[in-house]
Amino acid sequence: MNPQLGAALAAEEAAIYAYGLLGVHLGGRGDVTEARAAEQTHRGRRDFLVAKLAQLKASAAPSPAGYQLPFPVTDRASALKLAIHVEDGVAQAWRPLLPASTGADRTTALAAMTEAAVRATRWRRLAAVSPVTLPFPGRPE
Repeated sequence: MNPQLGAALAAEEAAIYAYGLLGVHLGGRGDVTEARAAEQTHRGRRDFLVAKLAQLKASAAPSPAGYQLPFPVTDRASALKLAIHVEDGVAQAWRPLLPASTGADRTTALAAMTEAAVRATRWRRLAAVSPVTLPFPGRPE
């Protein structure tokens, strides 16, 4: 299995799970719409990675039935915190694919990393977290 593809797939699957949970705690209609759009994007990225692994005749570890959240999600503030955490993790998972890929695959990896960083910035702004952006998106802190 390609470890970078497997890590990106695991991050996308975790993001899908997280958005299913955090959406319940978001109050505003705009927040919920944003969360649904993010979840759909992560589903599309997951499907791309599954197809890519199949094309390479590789497999990935099976998705767990559930995930251990890094902290309890009980209200809007903790839901926003989880959204930020998830998007930062997704950006970090896609970053190693940049030097390991070329052409359209590299373009896809760059778009996935960038889009996750932009979503994390939006969630930080809604959560009134500072700084709103990270100096090097996708890089572990």
